[in-house]
Amino acid sequence: MSRQGLTTAAVIATAAHVADEVGLDRLTLALVAERSGVSLPALYKHVDGLEAARRGVTLLATGELTERMTAVAAGRAGREALAAIAAAYRDYAVQHPGRYAATTRAPAVGDTEHEQLGAAAVALIEAALASYAAVDVHAIRYVRSVLHGFVSLETGGGFGLPVSLDTTFAACVDAMHAALTDWTTP
Repeated sequence: MSRQGLTTAAVIATAAHVADEVGLDRLTLALVAERSGVSLPALYKHVDGLEAARRGVTLLATGELTERMTAVAAGRAGREALAAIAAAYRDYAVQHPGRYAATTRAPAVGDTEHEQLGAAAVALIEAALASYAAVDVHAIRYVRSVLHGFVSLETGGGFGLPVSLDTTFAACVDAMHAALTDWTTP
């Protein structure tokens, strides 16, 4: 079973859809091959294995998330930029949980393509938050940690109380704004 016109990009896109459906940790090449309409051996013409497929999903997702945050941050500063980036981050994680999980993977040593995508994401956040006096890598890690913690709990079903998640998320953005306003690196 072979499908003419199948490309590496198409395989990675299919892997991303599968990851969103079943979770990045449950992504298999067998599922990707099935969804691509090819045999598993035919899939290896386009990816070198499961780790290569996961890396491809990571690159795709990191680029997508950075593009979304860039689009909403344009022309904004301070709390407005922070809130826009936070909302885009949350929306992406909710809409694409498997892809989002891939964005949390650190680049392998020497993976310059992944390193460059990660650096672009950090640079975007740094530029958007530049109006805060002391934004540094520690402040960016803080923002990422708060957002990741919230969306991980939300997408993982960790918030069981019948209280508005949007209200809680807005409170988190307010708390990050207050922390960044008075940020000092220890």
